[in-house]
Formats: sequence, C-alpha cells, structure tokens
Amino acid sequence: MNSMIEGRQADSARRRERVLVALDTALRSGGDITVSSLARSARVDRTFLYRHRDLLERVHAAAATPPPEGRWAAVSRASLQADLANAMEQNKRLSTRIRSLEKRLSEALGEQVWAESGLGAPVDIDQLQRQVSHMEQQLAERQRDLDERTEELEAARAANRELTRSLNLGPVSPADSG
Repeated sequence: MNSMIEGRQADSARRRERVLVALDTALRSGGDITVSSLARSARVDRTFLYRHRDLLERVHAAAATPPPEGRWAAVSRASLQADLANAMEQNKRLSTRIRSLEKRLSEALGEQVWAESGLGAPVDIDQLQRQVSHMEQQLAERQRDLDERTEELEAARAANRELTRSLNLGPVSPADSG
C-alpha cells in the first residue's frame, strides 16, 4: 500500500512540476495565461489545477500580472492591429449613423421652422382644400347674385331714362305734332 501512495505522490509532484514549468514559460513568452492553456501545456487535466489551490492562485496571479515592458509590443502587435481595425470599422459605422441622424434632425428642424414661419404648407391640407372648395362655391353664388342685381340695375336705369325723357319732353300737344 505504501508503494501505491508513494507512486501517487510522485505522479502528483511530476504534474505540479510540469504546471510550474508551463507557467514560467507562459510568463517569459508573454503568452495567454488561463487555466485551460496551462493545463494543456502541462499535459494535465484542468481539475488538477482546481484541486490544488496553491497552483490555481499562482495561475490567477500570473494572469493578472502585466507582461514585461520589452515583451508587450512584440506579443500584442497582432491584437493591437485587430483592435485598431475594429475601432476603425466602428468609427466608420458611427460616422455613417451620425450623418444619418444629422440629416433627420436637419429635416425635422427645417419642417418645423417652415411651418412656424407660415410659409410652409399647413399640416391639414385636406381641411384647407375643403375650405377652398366651399369658398369657391360661395364666390360662384355671389357672382350670380351680382349678375342678377347688375341686370336689375340696368333695367332700372333704362326705365329711369325712359321716365326722365318722358318728363323732359313734357306732354305733347296736338298742335306741336302737326
């Protein structure tokens, strides 16, 4: 039994050593430090790291530690280029969206100013068109009334002229006619 226990302890010690070597390698290379990547590099199961709290704490501490100064530019150049490309695409999308929103705002403000100035088309065009039709009908009726009264006035003037002429000529005597 002791040999089995000693064998397990030796196996556990070898795996711990592989994890520590993988962690050291990841720190020196500036690679990504996660439980999964270290377990893969050390050829151990992730549960091994979770069962050994001291190793897990070292992994988390190493992941939180910034990379050495000289390694930062070389390691993350590709990620920085990807971030830059993503930021430029986002900038392009936002610029397009801003232009669209500015155009909509400009149109809305323009319509508001146009309506408030009284120069623009009123909001209820149908109501105004009905009102125009009604006023045109009233105008036609007034024009007929005016035409009838003009005819009556002309008739009254003609009758007045006849009466005035009759009065001005006076009674015609038979002696004057002959």
